[in-house]
Amino acid sequence: MADDHAHVQDFFSARAAGWDSRFPDDGPAYADAVGQLGLRPGGTVLDAGCGTGRALPALRTAVGPGGRVIGADLTPAMLDAAERAGRGSSGALLLTDAARLPLRAGVLDAVFAAGLISHLAHPEDGLRELARVVRPGGRLALFHPLGRAALAARHGRVLSGDDLRAEPRLGPLLADAGWRLESYTDEDSRFLALAVRTS
Repeated sequence: MADDHAHVQDFFSARAAGWDSRFPDDGPAYADAVGQLGLRPGGTVLDAGCGTGRALPALRTAVGPGGRVIGADLTPAMLDAAERAGRGSSGALLLTDAARLPLRAGVLDAVFAAGLISHLAHPEDGLRELARVVRPGGRLALFHPLGRAALAARHGRVLSGDDLRAEPRLGPLLADAGWRLESYTDEDSRFLALAVRTS
């Protein structure tokens, strides 16, 4: 596990300073995905693997001033970039592993996770941990501002059914971790899987 953490931290530390400039047009896609979570004013939400915090302003808007927003990431350099971008004012930033959260069971209304699943060393355990901290009936959004085919092409890969985000693979993975897949969208311009925490 420590080696997995080191790999993730090395990867993102080297890219943190220029991360936002690489993806300058993703803001509306993040805001739209957050809107799909159905958050209410006063709610509590976690951005798991928040990176530079691009979703935090939209999450803050959704829960309002009386809500609670937490951004969690494993890489200090990404959280530093979030602070420099002024996104720390939208929520509390927490340096932690999304698969071992220092939160009580059932304290969250929802989790937003952009690009997280492919960076989890053990995806089912990570999704189970996210389920642990969400109340029954709470929601999870697995998001990426590119769909599977567009992302594979960007990385010079062929789209594969073995991809964790492929619907036939993702549905059972979520179910085994305590989630029910509610909706699934995979288009060139975005990937969004919404799931509900089962009781």
